[in-house]
Amino acid sequence: MKQTILITTMALLANFAPARAAGADEEIRKAEKSWASAVAAANYAAIEKILSDSLIYAHSTGIVESKGEYMSKLKSGAQKYTGIEHESITVRAFGDTAVAHSNVRMTGSTKGQPFDNKLMMMHVWVKQGGNWQLAAHQTTRLP
Repeated sequence: MKQTILITTMALLANFAPARAAGADEEIRKAEKSWASAVAAANYAAIEKILSDSLIYAHSTGIVESKGEYMSKLKSGAQKYTGIEHESITVRAFGDTAVAHSNVRMTGSTKGQPFDNKLMMMHVWVKQGGNWQLAAHQTTRLP
């Protein structure tokens, strides 16, 4: 009897895992779009909620910033985004952590110098307090 219950429970969990992963996939895709919209709109309140307090933000230039440093750069106008367009997104969920790999086009300016970059982007999302937060950002320029 115990063996039957164990086998039944394992079978139910095995069937539930793909559905849970599919749900996380959609949640992360939505989080990616929310992040891009908030950054392009300079919606600092939304960005603050999206970013984890322990954020590691690595730009394609090699500059690595904390959440505080990145937010200061945005608020001062030293870093401005006019658009972030996802060309593709691949998501892999691992419980309360997910990795999103994207090709994006980012436009804006850094210290007054305009940029229009095609980038490969890697985001690490963690679910904290029921919400997905961006914990790590890394971009690489594409030709």
